[in-house]
Amino acid sequence: MKISLKIILFLIFTLIWSIFVYLINGEWLYFMPLLISDIIFFETISWQFWKKKKKKKKSKKSELRNWIEAIAFAVVAAHILRTFFIEAYTIPTSSMEKSMLIGDFLFVSKLAYGPRVPMTPLAFPLVHHTLPFTKNRKSYLEKPKLPYHRMKGLGTIERNDCVVFNWPAEKLGRPVDKKENYVKRCVAIPGDKIQIIDGNLKINDSPQDEPEGMKKQFIYNVKTKGSGLNPKILYEKFDITEGSRGGNPNEYNLFLTDNSKEGIKKFNNVISIERNIDTTKRNLEYIFPNDNSNSWNIDNFGPIIIPKKGTTISLSNKNLGIYKEIIERYESNTLKIINDDIFINDKLSTEYTFKMDYYWLMGDNRHNSADSRMWGFVPEDHIVGKALFVWMSWDKHAKGLNKIRWERLFSSVK
Repeated sequence: MKISLKIILFLIFTLIWSIFVYLINGEWLYFMPLLISDIIFFETISWQFWKKKKKKKKSKKSELRNWIEAIAFAVVAAHILRTFFIEAYTIPTSSMEKSMLIGDFLFVSKLAYGPRVPMTPLAFPLVHHTLPFTKNRKSYLEKPKLPYHRMKGLGTIERNDCVVFNWPAEKLGRPVDKKENYVKRCVAIPGDKIQIIDGNLKINDSPQDEPEGMKKQFIYNVKTKGSGLNPKILYEKFDITEGSRGGNPNEYNLFLTDNSKEGIKKFNNVISIERNIDTTKRNLEYIFPNDNSNSWNIDNFGPIIIPKKGTTISLSNKNLGIYKEIIERYESNTLKIINDDIFINDKLSTEYTFKMDYYWLMGDNRHNSADSRMWGFVPEDHIVGKALFVWMSWDKHAKGLNKIRWERLFSSVK
């Protein structure tokens, strides 16, 4: 069979197969033509590895063409793997210390919650939003754009999952799936009520159920007498990497977990350790809903209900600030206030029904994390996947082979 006829028959099969898959709603079967194309054309994988290979006639294809076809198939396969199955991710900030560390390299499962179909399908493969070796050149085309759709996954987001997501507060004009990736812990799911009282998080009026492996950090004021604290000992014994001197020579502001707090409490020169808690009541523009309507802060926040798809709420000028971003940015409606009346899509509105589920994500490093307390809810269409395990961890404070955190290699994320 001539190659041109093979191509024509393959294209016809792909079209018919795609229509069939669409009709039976079996979207995972869309990948079948890719496998068939390799069997027919590329032969990069030995699909009949159990059979003894017969001596083939010398290929008429040039060595260059063989390489090009093999590389092209490998790039396409890797791109599909990264988009729909699993992706590598690096922890760039300390917002999840000490549960996850700066320098941790993670694998993120797209299957856990269902892979999100790319909303910007025409893009340079295997990169995020910027072309390699450039500072700000886009790696994608703005058009065409696809509507949000998530394929069927292995499960749904649960409380305390460590979730990778696109940062919803980014306002650089990028499409949703090209916004910066963040990782935080999902502390509340749709329909939950959350409240923070003196730094203690409550979910549905009960203390947060903290999973094994979760290591929260807070800032503590540490007072000493005589000699001060040795940073090297703090790091080597208790992995304390964040903090500063206080207002007096014998005072320190240190980021501590429960374990490190108990450890330094035993030092002979430590007089007292007190957690810093913001109890002041003032309007803060950097605290959600960012409109001076509430006197909330990072340690005393809420109560607030997490929006759930299909739920209808009453709208008023008092609570509009909490839902404004959802109505306008995330769910693409027009919103106007005329003489204290609320108009959505040019219709007078006293209530609103949510089109998507939303989540509340926070860093375990509670006093050094930009999270939902600052920018609010995370829409379901911004969810990338679930952090699975650390495959490499690099400690910038150490030297030589000690730079590799051997104990963290291939450890699961909890």
